[in-house]
Amino acid sequence: MKRLLALILSAVAGWPVLLPTAGAAEQIRLQIPLDAGWRFSRGDFAGADNAAFFDDSAWRVLDVPHDWSIEGPFDPQNPAAGAGAFLPAGVGWYRKHFTLPAEDSGRKVFVEFDGVMANSDVWINSAHLGRRPFGYATFRYELTPHLKFGPNAANVLAVRVNDADQPASRWYSGAGIYRHVRLIVVNPVHIDQGGLFVSTPQVSAEQALVRVQTQVVNQSGAACAASVQVEIFDEQGRSVGTAESAAQPIAARGSAAYQLELSLPNPRRWDLDQPHLYSAVSRVRIAGATVDDCQSAFGIRDAHFEPATGFWLNGRNLKLKGVCLHADGSAFGAAVPLDVWERRLKILKNLGVNAIRTAHNPPAPEFLDLCDRMGFLVMDEMFDCWTVAKEIADYHLFFEDWSKLDTRDTVRRDRNHPSIILYSAGNEIHDTPNAELSKRILAGLVAVFHENDPTRPVTQALLRPNATHDYDDGLADLLDVIGTNYRDAELLAAQAAKATRIIVGTENHFDRAGWLAMRDHAPYSGQFLWAGFDYLGESPIWPLISSAAGLVDRTGFVHPVGLERQSWWSAQPVVHLVRRMHVAPPPVTSPEYAAVADNYRLKPPELFADWTPTNAAPHEENVEVYSNAERVELFLNGQSLGSEPLAADAAPRTWKVPYAAGTLRAVASNQGRTVATDELRTAGRPARIALASDHGSVAPTFDAVATVEVTVVDAAGVVVPNANDPISFQVSGPGVLAAVDSGDHTSHEPFQAAQRRAFEGRCVALVKASAASGEITLSASAPGLAGASIAIAASAP
Repeated sequence: MKRLLALILSAVAGWPVLLPTAGAAEQIRLQIPLDAGWRFSRGDFAGADNAAFFDDSAWRVLDVPHDWSIEGPFDPQNPAAGAGAFLPAGVGWYRKHFTLPAEDSGRKVFVEFDGVMANSDVWINSAHLGRRPFGYATFRYELTPHLKFGPNAANVLAVRVNDADQPASRWYSGAGIYRHVRLIVVNPVHIDQGGLFVSTPQVSAEQALVRVQTQVVNQSGAACAASVQVEIFDEQGRSVGTAESAAQPIAARGSAAYQLELSLPNPRRWDLDQPHLYSAVSRVRIAGATVDDCQSAFGIRDAHFEPATGFWLNGRNLKLKGVCLHADGSAFGAAVPLDVWERRLKILKNLGVNAIRTAHNPPAPEFLDLCDRMGFLVMDEMFDCWTVAKEIADYHLFFEDWSKLDTRDTVRRDRNHPSIILYSAGNEIHDTPNAELSKRILAGLVAVFHENDPTRPVTQALLRPNATHDYDDGLADLLDVIGTNYRDAELLAAQAAKATRIIVGTENHFDRAGWLAMRDHAPYSGQFLWAGFDYLGESPIWPLISSAAGLVDRTGFVHPVGLERQSWWSAQPVVHLVRRMHVAPPPVTSPEYAAVADNYRLKPPELFADWTPTNAAPHEENVEVYSNAERVELFLNGQSLGSEPLAADAAPRTWKVPYAAGTLRAVASNQGRTVATDELRTAGRPARIALASDHGSVAPTFDAVATVEVTVVDAAGVVVPNANDPISFQVSGPGVLAAVDSGDHTSHEPFQAAQRRAFEGRCVALVKASAASGEITLSASAPGLAGASIAIAASAP
């Protein structure tokens, strides 16, 4: 590294150039994970920014990503109240001690945070680097002028996070350094942050044009001449194309832009079922030597919208079957291991979901990596508010000063992801009644999106009591794609009134009318249901701590509405049985509860995916069958109750069934051939615990976690839907019980615990490894039930 640094300085300053030894392998750009070994304490501490004199030896040692709010406790007096799931808020401090080798003393060193919640201040060796209010922004600071180098020279990075002013969000947002952190070490001439942009302006099955744009900065005190070399690699790591620019001058403290285009024959295109990825490496070269390199995955695909026919991907017209997702991972809060997201996305894909809206903020970059690999389309959203508040201390306090920078940095971070097909400038923005203000803001944001990524359209989730004004006053037509929440007829009317408009449902109900509006109208590009998963926060009243708005509950159990949606969206034959029962609501205990009951789905559930009603006396049950098959025949204890055809309007097939204990079975068929079956069996008394893990092995990394589904079953193995037994857990071997959870919206049990009460017969245990080999055993027990154990291998990363 010393010899490479000498080479760079020689070339930049005009000194004699020393060529490296032939075949020498030098590591150019260093990205050093900085997640491990932080010291943390809740509360505010005078002098904690001081590197030399503040004593943090008594602070807790932990790794980030870390969300301290999820540790609780739940309390109706917590300042974020129901918006923050009644979990705590306040101030917290993190301090990281580290050293750097002496050989890096001539290089530039940056610290990069993927997200800090919220209002972060950062110091290095007592020098204040800056403040970032937006908790969802990826940001970096240069450390170089303040660093000490050498094995005995300690550096202290201090971070203060402050979300004490509450409520600051309408949903649970977490608290702390809840995303990854890294050091980036580069030479004085290097590629700028977000300075590598890969796009595919021309794509066909036979040929693809790959455009690589590179922004190079010169932080040295002398001008230089630099070229950029680009190399493309396929999924097997084989080089499939190279190009190099001519050298061009870069002034001292200046920058230069480079653009290279490569033609790739017979590309493997990125698509929903075959999400092929390539990698582009951009190298900055001075006097024949590489002084910096930067790599990015990308996909080759043609994605665009047309007014008359909606969304197109690689020459296919398809509907966006999307869901909205908040950023929490339930028991993990905002610091979500990637395996949790992967499990959730697999469940959604099985339901027929092909698109995700990141509601209402930019996600972690690794979430987008996962969408790239799994073949999901993404609407990357920025803000839930502009200058008009939705909560007392939300982003409206910072919007005018920070929104364009936050948008710029997010777009430059995210623009190489093939999964992203839309950006969203905001959700249900309350500025829109002021037409001139809102048009000024939106025009400015759209310009920032387009300047930093001209390849993707921009939308916004429009909604207000008189939303037609958005079309009349010109606001909607500032958007490339017009998005509207919950107003399908209005959206279709807007497109009919002006045939050049492109439309999408940015947020939609679960109802069948909304599905038919999209299915039966070619211009309607797609919809994003609220929501994919139940989520923490947006809890209107204690004791509720989470929202029941999902197709799937917090633990991954699919709600009946999710089963119905699968019958509309899945490309595979499906059939599902549910009971519909009108349950009288509990007595209203407060006017506050009554006021929010309708809007927040606090009414008792009406759909039950079981054949175990609480009333075992003779009565009739209303049975609904959700299926995309041509015919469904229903059986009770082997006796046919008749068959029903598929309705043109996608309505469920219904039967009134005299209740009898036993087995209710649905058989779905196409052209007389059975294609899917489902059955519900009457449950007996709780007898034992059953365990099933989504992973057979788990590595000792932050992102690796095994989700163990825990069910209370009867002697025949049928889930007991009313079981609420307290399940105790014990882990042996090289692993830990990271968290426990259930789908209960009123449970105030801690997530970091060794016990969880079953809810509707189910809960989950989340297991992580503490070593790279050995066998982890999770045991579960409960009074009066036969226990169970499951083995999970600890494996190398």
